[in-house]
Amino acid sequence: CRMSDGMSVGQHPAGKGAPCKKCKGSCSGFQPHSWRKQCGSCQCPREEHSLPSDLEEDCRIGQLLSDSHYSGLTARMKGVEGSRVYKRNRMIITNPITSGKDPTFLTVTYEWAPPGLNQKLAMQYMELIPKNMQPVAGTEGAHYRRVQLLRQLPPYDHNPDLCQGLSERERTAMEDFVKRYKEQALGVAEVALPCSAKQQTEKNGSKSKETNGTAKEAFEKTDSARCASSPYQEMPLPSMLNALALTSSGTLPASCAANAGSPW
Repeated sequence: CRMSDGMSVGQHPAGKGAPCKKCKGSCSGFQPHSWRKQCGSCQCPREEHSLPSDLEEDCRIGQLLSDSHYSGLTARMKGVEGSRVYKRNRMIITNPITSGKDPTFLTVTYEWAPPGLNQKLAMQYMELIPKNMQPVAGTEGAHYRRVQLLRQLPPYDHNPDLCQGLSERERTAMEDFVKRYKEQALGVAEVALPCSAKQQTEKNGSKSKETNGTAKEAFEKTDSARCASSPYQEMPLPSMLNALALTSSGTLPASCAANAGSPW
């Protein structure tokens, strides 16, 4: 994939002339600044005017995950040799509405959902996120997630082709750095289930505490205990749960969502 949304010194991003969502009619349209990531007309960030398309976003994430332990989350792009695209996990919920004579259905599409979960668990996860930040298509929550992705995963951080002024020595050093952090530091967060916490405890040779009560209570107690000692507790959820945190570990309990923030 070729990223048309690359941002580096001297490069003009896509979306020129797009209206500003923050300034409304007072901005004449996005005018690229010569070197800042903002509009030269209203000084608002570029993401207030336009965002990359879904394909551009998935290509950028796919490139980040390629040649790493998480390349299984990507797929080969047809017709583009060597390029990979992120296999985003979307979720579509259909709820029947019986208020009228004829049954109708309300369809809700989540632009992203945690992989590896059935629909019921995925919905429990989403309910732990503030309503206005859930990544429902066409809402502010979905927009927030995409803005966070753009800010936290700028393509020029791992693609020297989108950087300008690099010498051959600097380019080689950057390629080596990117290769090493993909091998040693790149992590993809997962939603930890109560059973996985118990298995990990048994694996470490410690006895797990017995829990009396309902399955829901067991779920909450187990994850709360993990949350209390989790190194991710103070970290923003966008960088941890919208699939792509640069960490050496990649497991975060679902109940941490309530304390950590909202998704990208």
